[in-house]
Amino acid sequence: MPIHRLIAAVLAWLAVCAAAQGVTPPPVAAKAFVLLDLMSGQTLAAAAQDERIEPGSLTKLMTEYLVFEAIRDGKLALDRKVATSVTAAAAPGARMYLSPGQSASVAELLRGVIVLSANDAAVALAEAVADTDGAFVERMNARAQRMGLGATHFANSTGEPAEGHHTSARDLAVLASALARDFPEHFPIHAQREFSWNGMRQSNRNRLLWTDASVDGMQTGFTESAGYGLVASARRGERRVIAVVLGAQSDTLRMTEAQKLLNFGFQSWETRRLYRRGESVAAPVVYKGTAGTVSLGFDRDVWLTLPRERFGGLKALLETRQPFVAPLAAGQKAGIMKLMRDATPVAEFPVVALEDVPLAGFLSRGWDTLKLLFLSP
Repeated sequence: MPIHRLIAAVLAWLAVCAAAQGVTPPPVAAKAFVLLDLMSGQTLAAAAQDERIEPGSLTKLMTEYLVFEAIRDGKLALDRKVATSVTAAAAPGARMYLSPGQSASVAELLRGVIVLSANDAAVALAEAVADTDGAFVERMNARAQRMGLGATHFANSTGEPAEGHHTSARDLAVLASALARDFPEHFPIHAQREFSWNGMRQSNRNRLLWTDASVDGMQTGFTESAGYGLVASARRGERRVIAVVLGAQSDTLRMTEAQKLLNFGFQSWETRRLYRRGESVAAPVVYKGTAGTVSLGFDRDVWLTLPRERFGGLKALLETRQPFVAPLAAGQKAGIMKLMRDATPVAEFPVVALEDVPLAGFLSRGWDTLKLLFLSP
């Protein structure tokens, strides 16, 4: 199994384990919601998380992801001036009030998209990245597919209601997590409360930015048929928690329900780093290799989220299929680290080889072949 699929399977297992911990989330007045701990990747609460719903301006999370990607890859610069097309200037809905032919920098347009949820700025950026909004939408859908967003399909870059334009609470949580993880240098834009353009000052629609000092993003959305939505991010100490609320009946409700979830995530759950990337947890014998042992560990930091006061009594059990026989490659799956409490599984994480072990010479391989014969049952 490819390592990314294995990681996804482990995270799904962690979600099941978390649900079994007996921590009850607060009632949430929304059609669907997800609460995600960013560090561990665990889902702490969810309802109707795979139901397809119109995202409205939450679409712009993918729009900004592709713009950040273009900046990272050197295809776009923050100080580049973009001339506003007639198509961009005519975009309906929330606007930055760009005029045809008017130039704005990529940095200014990003603030228009993120702070003001401006549709004209979104189209202008889409055209800057891919020449046309249609070509940009193709890239949005390709990226959604690569991210594994199975309930998501985009018809435009702005979130205007359209046939076949939908997503889910789970997919939005994954996308928001990717933004925070992949582009931390740009993430502070989400916390900006106001943005002025051409002497016109407008406010961020995420009102949690004024009421909770730990909230630092991310985006609001609304359509007549789907109702009010919010993807809210908050950081307290080392932890970051993301709440997705879809289908609330009012702007006020999407804020209060997201706040409930954020508080529940921080107050009822605790996240700890169990292992560091590259940390060796075992060094079993290797046969037929240039080294006699191989270090096993993790290819990333391992975090676990549990209800508060539930970390006591955990025991680690490493399961591997031995004997190990060269060649081995760094990053190759080598086993599973299981965390148990009173013989009950709590979580499990993939363990990999931390180093290459090439094949040894002919004589050494022959000698180890004899050793393996004695190990056979």
